[in-house]
Amino acid sequence: MKTYGLIGFPLSHSFSKRYFSDKFEKESIDGCRYELFPIEHIADLPALLTSNPDLVGLNVTIPHKVNVFRYLNHVDEAAREIGAVNCIAIQNSQGTLKLSGYNTDAFGFEQSLLPLLRAQHKKALIFGNGGAAKAVKFVLNKLGIDFLSIVRQPAEGCITYAEVDAGLLALHPLLINTTPLGMSPDTHSAPDIPYQAVTPDHLAYDLVYNPEETLFLSHAAKQGSTVKNGLEMLYLQAEEAWRIWNSIP
Repeated sequence: MKTYGLIGFPLSHSFSKRYFSDKFEKESIDGCRYELFPIEHIADLPALLTSNPDLVGLNVTIPHKVNVFRYLNHVDEAAREIGAVNCIAIQNSQGTLKLSGYNTDAFGFEQSLLPLLRAQHKKALIFGNGGAAKAVKFVLNKLGIDFLSIVRQPAEGCITYAEVDAGLLALHPLLINTTPLGMSPDTHSAPDIPYQAVTPDHLAYDLVYNPEETLFLSHAAKQGSTVKNGLEMLYLQAEEAWRIWNSIP
């Protein structure tokens, strides 16, 4: 039995187990299972691997996307540049483990964003500057889209929400929320920006997928903007993880 799973803490919000369990059933994939492994401290990873010798692949979620690096034997170039890993392929050769880290968030984000981009989407505002924002920045750099990071408290290389006005929004028609604002159950929160200055030329992308329409997307849609949630990105990154796990000899 090949075991795949998710590490992070907490994991009550995760869709991964349901997604992969449904995939195994729908595609008649036998001999595989997907489990949740809620570990609060990344130092518990070696013990987890020892007690689950049939593990061949892991997804990684908060808070371990960065601190897992020290346990990896190999890190993919893109994941190293992003500075975050959300997928680990595990090779077991006669009891010796090799852990290889990848970032599939960037793949999922890029593939779901590309069909929506129009000529005016040359500059972006990224709300948040955490782990999820790292993958978004990697993709925008790759696509040649300039960006500014918006945060609540002053930070190097970022501006604050108080500095976001109509003029700044006019210059940045691509708006990307990488924060948990609006995520269930806190559905009444959203990035604090002057939504009356958002226009039909704007594209609002929210990495949150639960609920399907966050307050951020609702405000933007009322202004005529194109909107997109993170559900397709989630599916795409999961399928990319599956491809990676099954391409490692």
